[in-house]
Amino acid sequence: MNLVIIGLGLLPLLRLVILGYQDDLTANPIEFITRSTGTWALVFLCITLSITPLRKISGWSNLIKYRRTCGLMVFFYACIHFSIWFWLDHDWSITEMLRDVVKRPFITMGFSAFVLLIPLALTSNRWAVQQLKRSWSKLHRLVYVIAVLVILHYFWHKSGKNDFQTVSIYAFVIGSLLLYRLKK
Repeated sequence: MNLVIIGLGLLPLLRLVILGYQDDLTANPIEFITRSTGTWALVFLCITLSITPLRKISGWSNLIKYRRTCGLMVFFYACIHFSIWFWLDHDWSITEMLRDVVKRPFITMGFSAFVLLIPLALTSNRWAVQQLKRSWSKLHRLVYVIAVLVILHYFWHKSGKNDFQTVSIYAFVIGSLLLYRLKK
């Protein structure tokens, strides 16, 4: 089943490759790819956060087996999202990238979320779980902070255009999932 999740998870990337091959990535291909990969990182974050509540509500304990794979899909799309921004917007210049991180709040939030995702991805394996023991679950609670940072990143990005419809839906979903966890 994890291979199915990975296969389905790669479909949005395959779509981008096909659209690129067909020269059909809209008038602003960099923006289209950046937004698409960011959106898919957020979608997989929502899926990842929904697994525990779905497991508890449905009683399907096997769902937990797929949370790690979904979480790694978040990181996969976040890496592409970050890499496109770092490469195409800043030409791999760390100085320019850091200036942008400091200058624009929505970039600050996105960059912070990405940096916090790195230790989660690096410790998403059995060896790390065994080595870190109880610290592992404490570390992986960072996903809640990451979720808030991602929503702030998206919100501030859209605030310049007064376009809050889609971000409000994601904020509601993330907020509901976080509230569910607080109540339990």
